[in-house]
Amino acid sequence: MNLEPIFARIDAARDDLVALTRDLIQIPTVNPPGRDYRPCCDYLAARLRAAGFEPNVLRADGARADSDEYPRFNIVARRDSGRPGPCIHFNSHIDVVEPGAGWTVDPFAAEVRDGRVYGRGACDMKGGLAASIVAVEALLRAVPDLPGVLEVSGTADEETGGYGGVAWLAAQGAFAAVDHVIIPEPLNKDCVCLGHRGVWWGEVTVRGHIAHGSMPFLGISAIRGAAAFLAKVETELLPRLNQRRTAMPVIPEGARQSTLNINAIHGGADPIADPTAFPAALVADACTVVLDRRYLIEEDAEQVRGEIEDLLRATAAERPDFDYALRELWTVPPTMTDPKSPLVTALSDAVGRVLDVPARHVASPGTYDQKHLARIANLHNCVAYGPGELELAHQPDEFIDIDDMVASAKVMAAATLRLLTGAT
Repeated sequence: MNLEPIFARIDAARDDLVALTRDLIQIPTVNPPGRDYRPCCDYLAARLRAAGFEPNVLRADGARADSDEYPRFNIVARRDSGRPGPCIHFNSHIDVVEPGAGWTVDPFAAEVRDGRVYGRGACDMKGGLAASIVAVEALLRAVPDLPGVLEVSGTADEETGGYGGVAWLAAQGAFAAVDHVIIPEPLNKDCVCLGHRGVWWGEVTVRGHIAHGSMPFLGISAIRGAAAFLAKVETELLPRLNQRRTAMPVIPEGARQSTLNINAIHGGADPIADPTAFPAALVADACTVVLDRRYLIEEDAEQVRGEIEDLLRATAAERPDFDYALRELWTVPPTMTDPKSPLVTALSDAVGRVLDVPARHVASPGTYDQKHLARIANLHNCVAYGPGELELAHQPDEFIDIDDMVASAKVMAAATLRLLTGAT
C-alpha cells in the first residue's frame, strides 16, 4: 500500500500537532482531585467534530470519585463510514498527576524548546493523544473512502485507577462493538506494549494496647508488632520474590520479577506539625501498613494474598499478643494480548516501515486502562503504543519529543489503514 500521501500529510501537520499538544497541556486536568475534565472534553469534541467525528461527552454518574465539585467527564467520538469493516478505537486518558517540585519550567505553559514540548502530561499522555488525533485526521483526508469505524476517546481518572473513565464506559457497553484498541501510552516509539503485570494492594492493621510511654510493659506496641511482620517480609518473602521471573517482556529489566513495595506505614500519635512541640508519651495501639504487590502472569491473586496471610500467621505464632487484620484494597490480574494478533502485527510492521527498526514487544511494569477492557469489556485485542519515554512520566520537566510524536502518528496511521482495509 502507498503510505506516502498519508505520511506527507502528517509531516505537513507537524506545527498543528505541536499546537494541539500545547493546548491540551495548558488545560490542567490534575487528578486528584480531577480538575477541568469538562473543558478538555469540550475542546476535543470541537476538534474531532471538525474532522468528521460525532463526539459524545459523558459524565460517569455514580462512578468512584465522581462529584458535583469534580465531575468525571469522558469523550467518545465516532466516525462510521457506513461501509463494512472493523472498529478501531484510540483511547487516551486526559488526566495528569500533580506537577510536584523540581520544575525549571512552568508545568502548564507547554514551552517548546530544542524540539520538545515540556509540561505536565506532555509525555503521559497528551502527546500521545494529539498524535493519535493527527494520525486519524491525516488518514481520513488521504483516504476519504476508508471503510469501517474509527473512534477516539479521552477518558478520566486513569492515574487513580480509571474507574471514572474506561471502567465506567466499559460497564456501559461503550466498547461492545470495538474490534481493536490502541492506547497511546508513552512506552517508546519502537515498542508495542502487549499488557501489564498484575497488582494486589493490601492493608495490614496491627492492633495493640495503649499505655504510658514510660511504662511500655503495661501496653502492647502495635508498631513493634508491625515491625516483626515487616522483618519477615524483608527476610523471607522478598528473597523469594527476587527469584521469580516472568516470560512476559516486561520493561525495565528490574520489573521482570515479582516486586513488593511498602507504600505507607503509620502508627501511634499523629505527626507533630509544630517542630518545637513534643508528642504524647504513648504506646502505639494501632499501626497500619499498606502493601503494593506487583505480580507476574505466572502467579495469581490467591497466591499473592496467601503469602501475606502466611507471614501474618507466622508472626502471630511467635508473638502471642500480635493482633491484626488484613484488608484487600485492590486487585487487577495481569493481561497480555497475543503477539500474533492482527493488531500487534499491524503495529509491528508499521514500526519497521516508519522507523526502519524491528518493533520490540514489551509489557508494562504497572497497570493502565487495558485492565478494564480485558476484565469488564472482555476485549483482548488491545495494546499500548505511543510516543514518549516511560521514565519521564510523573517527573519534573516532563517532555515529549516532537519527532517522536510525528513518527508515532505515522505508525498509528499505517497500522489503522492495514486493519481497516487489509492492505499490506
